[in-house]
Amino acid sequence: MLPKSISIAAVLALLAGVNGAPTFKLKGRDVDFDYNNDKVYGVNLGGWFVLEPWITPSIFEATNNDAIVDEFTLTQALGQDAASSVLTNHWNTWITQDDFNQIAHAGLNHVRIPIGYWAVAPLQGDPYVQGQLPVLDKAIGWARSAGLKVLLDLHGAPGSQNGFDNSGRKGPVDWQQGSTVSQTLTAISNLAERYAGDTDVVTAIELLNEPLGPDINLDELKQFYYDGWGNVRNNMAYTVVTIHDAFEDIDSFWNGFMNAQAGVNNVMLDTHIYQIFDQGQVSQSSAQHVAAACGSASPLAGTDKWTIVGEWTGAQTDCAKWLNGLGIGARYDGTMAGSSYVGSCDGKYTGTVAALSDADKRNIRSFTEAQLDAYETHTGWIWWTWHTESAPEWDMQELIANGLFPQPLSDRQYPGQCG
Repeated sequence: MLPKSISIAAVLALLAGVNGAPTFKLKGRDVDFDYNNDKVYGVNLGGWFVLEPWITPSIFEATNNDAIVDEFTLTQALGQDAASSVLTNHWNTWITQDDFNQIAHAGLNHVRIPIGYWAVAPLQGDPYVQGQLPVLDKAIGWARSAGLKVLLDLHGAPGSQNGFDNSGRKGPVDWQQGSTVSQTLTAISNLAERYAGDTDVVTAIELLNEPLGPDINLDELKQFYYDGWGNVRNNMAYTVVTIHDAFEDIDSFWNGFMNAQAGVNNVMLDTHIYQIFDQGQVSQSSAQHVAAACGSASPLAGTDKWTIVGEWTGAQTDCAKWLNGLGIGARYDGTMAGSSYVGSCDGKYTGTVAALSDADKRNIRSFTEAQLDAYETHTGWIWWTWHTESAPEWDMQELIANGLFPQPLSDRQYPGQCG
């Protein structure tokens, strides 16, 4: 498919070559990180510019309103002034320069920063409030100071690309309806234009987080990816354009698409690997979780473009409070409708890493090590998430402090799990 929104200058650059030879190869020297030879070690700054009830439950609990389940309904219920007050305080305190310094000290080299379309291309009639971008500007400076690279991730699109609360609005998947795709492309253009002068830090832009493949038109998604690539290229010649796998097979579905031979440069595939969001997965033993993690190495190595595991966790349960949505229980302890009991969520629903049981600590550490070994078979990984209020299985900052996330990253208490 011909990218519709690529500029003439970009097309001429694409076609330039010698004797018709393929022009584009994945060249780390073209971008300020060598994605060919260096591994991505990263963490997501989740719950910062796009709220998720399970990451910051206190913001939602303070409303005492069960109808508030996401950022859309929160801002709608609070109104512009109150919402702006609450969120401005949150944006300025949830993540600071000190967090970036800690992340770098832990041996990581990337942060993935989720942002909603409403921050960069707000729509008339939406209740969302703005003010995120000045804080994001500071974050780019903090990353530069700490020596970290930034992947900017468009985490929420107009209409919602997946119906999850982490898209900003929980409910139906209405992305691709009406003008939502063109509005998303505008958000991408605005993001790329704003940070065109920061390519020493902003080495990647993700066009859209987790579009729900089974619920959308995949041909239209592919065209959107081409168009989004063109919009980024109009402002950034080499910044990596990251595309999510839409929960489709990373090899059989995505190989051959937007690779070097397709006439586009610096494209990276993002896949998210969780083993907790169906009954069969949470029912697995710890050894089975490890085996499944190790089994992901071969598909990752088989992709024909840079590929990161852009979200993953050491959690083997879905116990964290509101992880499945505000007011919704867990499969693991049978409190979600239609689920069956596997085990207790004591200490994992809310709590601290230090207070986890010895068995939980062993399971998290061994599972994390196996995933590190598997995901480093290709471009690397970005953990979800750096910081939570009370979800110990997910909180990298606390896991590091309590010795459950390897330090240095190469340290292994359970070596050779993946053979």
